[in-house]
Amino acid sequence: MNSVERHQYILKQLQEKGSINVLELGKELDVSSVTIRKDLKVLEERQMLFRTHGGATLNNPYTSDRSVIEKEKMQSEEKALIAETAAKLVEADDSIIIASGTTVLAMARHIHPIGNLTVVTSALNVAIELNRHANVEILQLGGMMRSTSASVAGPYAEKILDDFFCSKLFLGVDGIDPDFGLTTTNGLEAHLNRKMIEVSQKTIILVDSTKFGKRGFGRICGLDEIDEVITDQGIPAHMLKELESRGVKVTIV
Repeated sequence: MNSVERHQYILKQLQEKGSINVLELGKELDVSSVTIRKDLKVLEERQMLFRTHGGATLNNPYTSDRSVIEKEKMQSEEKALIAETAAKLVEADDSIIIASGTTVLAMARHIHPIGNLTVVTSALNVAIELNRHANVEILQLGGMMRSTSASVAGPYAEKILDDFFCSKLFLGVDGIDPDFGLTTTNGLEAHLNRKMIEVSQKTIILVDSTKFGKRGFGRICGLDEIDEVITDQGIPAHMLKELESRGVKVTIV
């Protein structure tokens, strides 16, 4: 095949499958992976596809900031299962950090504290949800409020965290990419999330499967810096393999 024929074949496969793999295309077309990657680069420049780790897709892998009201309606069933599973990890007399996002908010609704629970959070809606429990002590971080997420970010919030250390961090993200790691759509929030990881013994990521292969503006950390991922059955096989190869526990609900 010449380059034009390869491009037509690649686009046809994308239309049929939604995503394609460089190695598989190389075998099918009997050309090197380098040739396929060059083809994908040309097609991306023509705005006909989006390149991803090891392949390409028709769907834009880059995330944009959306309001918490809009996000709550997306993958709601998967988020509820993830949240319920995560809530069971909260132990008696625990001290935890809950970041911002619709999945961790759903988790807060499933928490039934045993003994005295201490919660540090950047999210106002999480604090309000947990405030109904008499045996939950809440430390609300301060700073600039983000209207889209009802959470705070910035140096004031980070400074408060210098005085604490918690057993677990429950963190929602906007994207997980094998190369770029964990991301969110806001740079200040990403920086605060990094600080939360530093002051937590264990980092647990709550994420529905649509976030895999996505990239947000602000990078939080690499895959090696997290301990567990709780997700749904739609997780791509290559991402499951990648996470487990790096020693990350993956819980599929």
